[in-house]
Amino acid sequence: MNTSITNDMLTALDILALEQINEGLFKIIGNLPDWYNQFPCKELASGINISIPQEEFSFLKNFLIDAEEFWINNNNNVKKLSSGLWTEIDATGQEYHFKAYAIFVDKRKFLLIEALEDSYKEQQYILQKAREYKLIYQQLLKDNQKKDVLIHCLIHDIAVELSAINCCFSLLEFENLTPKGKEYLETGIKQCLKQEMLIKDTLDAFSNEVLLPENSPIAIQEAPNILNSIQEVIEFLKPSFALNHIQLQFFTNIDKTIDWTVIGDQSRLDRVISNLVENAYRYSVTGSTVTIGLELDGEYVLVTVDDQGLGVPPEMVKNLFQKFSQGKDKSGRAGLGLYFCRITLERWGGIIGYLPRPEGGSRFWFRLPRLASK
Repeated sequence: MNTSITNDMLTALDILALEQINEGLFKIIGNLPDWYNQFPCKELASGINISIPQEEFSFLKNFLIDAEEFWINNNNNVKKLSSGLWTEIDATGQEYHFKAYAIFVDKRKFLLIEALEDSYKEQQYILQKAREYKLIYQQLLKDNQKKDVLIHCLIHDIAVELSAINCCFSLLEFENLTPKGKEYLETGIKQCLKQEMLIKDTLDAFSNEVLLPENSPIAIQEAPNILNSIQEVIEFLKPSFALNHIQLQFFTNIDKTIDWTVIGDQSRLDRVISNLVENAYRYSVTGSTVTIGLELDGEYVLVTVDDQGLGVPPEMVKNLFQKFSQGKDKSGRAGLGLYFCRITLERWGGIIGYLPRPEGGSRFWFRLPRLASK
């Protein structure tokens, strides 16, 4: 290629090209780029031999050590050695961004110093846009998570209500109804069952992450009384238990004079308790008992739900509180109940766990901080 054209190309690319004559001594190849004149170096021209002004380009001091090693131990498979990006400041305080390359051509050693103003700005722009898009993506994830939680909670609540209504309908079958009343009752039962199947199908298709919004506020002034929550859940679910001849009871000797207020939200706490009690109901056998316990545990309250079922197979215990985890017979709605309990309780500084009962059956327990202890 014509030498003049090569020189013009190097100048257009803002590249200072130097050929090593001796160690530390270089000859300028082509024209000096404009940026070189912004540094307090003596005036130079093409063909002049120079020593690299390391007081102005201090970064090159270390790179030249690597470059010398590269030139001495040159491997034909390696075409060039790059310095990486560095920054210099000229006499006016303006920043310049550079990258240097050591290359070996026909036993000649070259040092190229490239100014990266345009490419550096493009890189910074791309990085900034990447950060902005990452923030937008994270916000979209949070919005979707909030929506998923809302969907799960709404469907769960509807399912619980329908289950209670269906149980009441079943109890009405034992009453002395008129033929017309029996007809209406049968219609109501069919509609309830249809809706329960619809809800189950919806939950089966519910495959997104179910996470509580990290910034969801905890209203301390509206903190729930966990004793009241348990009593309300028992009253609500007792008809379902009675229909299948399963007893639901509260552990005796509960001190009602204690302040049982805990950190949390009333509606979600009710949902956690009902999830655990319903779980015990599904795995209980006819004639057995589900017992709810409540006691103080230091600065926490401890709630236990014991059943007399078959227990949880050891191989399933580690995944009990993961999303879409279900028992072997998959009698749960969609494997989201225990997962919802875990993420809800952890959001409030609590913890949930499982223990097999020595006498048979399961114990699900959780702890929550007492508000009175704060």
